[in-house]
Amino acid sequence: MIARLILPAGVDRSVLSLLLARALRAFTDGYVAVLLPAYLLALGLDVWTVGLLSTATLLGSALATLAVGAWGHRFHSRRLLLAAALLMTATGAGFAGLSTFWPLLLIAFVGTLNPSSGDVSVFLPLEHARLAEAAEGDARTALFARYSLTGALCGALGALAAAIPDGLAVYGVDRLTALRGMFVLYAMAGLAVWLLYLRLPQPPHHELPAPPAPLVASRGIVLRLAALFSVDAFAGGLVVNSLLALWLFQRFGLSLSAAGAFFFWAGLLTAASQLAAPLLARRIGLLNTMVFTHIPASICLILAALASSLPLALGLLLLRAALSQMDVPTRSAFVMAVVTPPERAAAASFTAVPRSLASALSPSLGGALFAAGWLAAPLVACGLLKIAYDLALWRSFRALGDVDKRELPPDNPTH
Repeated sequence: MIARLILPAGVDRSVLSLLLARALRAFTDGYVAVLLPAYLLALGLDVWTVGLLSTATLLGSALATLAVGAWGHRFHSRRLLLAAALLMTATGAGFAGLSTFWPLLLIAFVGTLNPSSGDVSVFLPLEHARLAEAAEGDARTALFARYSLTGALCGALGALAAAIPDGLAVYGVDRLTALRGMFVLYAMAGLAVWLLYLRLPQPPHHELPAPPAPLVASRGIVLRLAALFSVDAFAGGLVVNSLLALWLFQRFGLSLSAAGAFFFWAGLLTAASQLAAPLLARRIGLLNTMVFTHIPASICLILAALASSLPLALGLLLLRAALSQMDVPTRSAFVMAVVTPPERAAAASFTAVPRSLASALSPSLGGALFAAGWLAAPLVACGLLKIAYDLALWRSFRALGDVDKRELPPDNPTH
């Protein structure tokens, strides 16, 4: 009965294991992003360490995704997912049991922690591959929508769970012990994810997938998109959730419970915006939706950085959350619309990998700026870079018109 309510018609029930695993991972990612800076500071590490460990996690995830793309076809996705779940367990155990910088940096690099608001781990491409195999046509679109919404909602609930250490402190539990306990919970969630992946069917034999078509006709447009997306990702890395939580702690002395509540509501607004984005795109087009929701979100971020009071800053950040992620579903659809169908797989990879690497470079810079006492600088820099990205994107591709509402002609000069 539950599977029938959650899954689109015609989709195998085994996919429910993937959705439940996504829910567990999103829940743990939601509270880890908020707790990570508080935990590192409680260990006696400095502010810059938060940015450096965030960079290590994102860089490790990007390289792991590259490795899966290059060599993952030699193994079935079920085996790789099981290995990733065990790595998640080891990551939680390592962070719970260790206290010094270098071991934590190593675990951050090879592990599965996620300091950002979205799923940037090696799980994502593997789960996407299984989802794509499980349905076709409209059912596939509906399945991916459920997958994304599950992640957004459970991530918001996870942020709310960041208040647990403060709640335990009321009963006399040592704060550092409570924080370690949350990473133990992360490890236990990894084991639960492993058990869910065990329920995925094992294929009768291994089949190598057909190689995707290389970029030829669409090479120029994809190169420009990859460069622009990298600027956007670099800017976003300056204020990943862990650094934004650190800013709230340092700038306004916000408590863990209050920060968790803020990220909960921000996550709900983000989920709602991703549902609204396709509706808006049908009216004004993909490119206009990407640009003209992103620019106001960036302005809100800049104003929040300069806000003199906590209520004003939180209000502006919540408004940003309601707008800033509308470009996520529309960006993917835009890439698929402006390249030829045989090149879509290559275009998706070529635009995603540089974006992941760019986002991994900036958290350490953001942490360094915080450590230097320039608390507003990462937020302002992020906003300005994102506005520059949006204007450059609109100027470069506005001539294409509403590509989501028409087919590009084969001899399109942009290609």
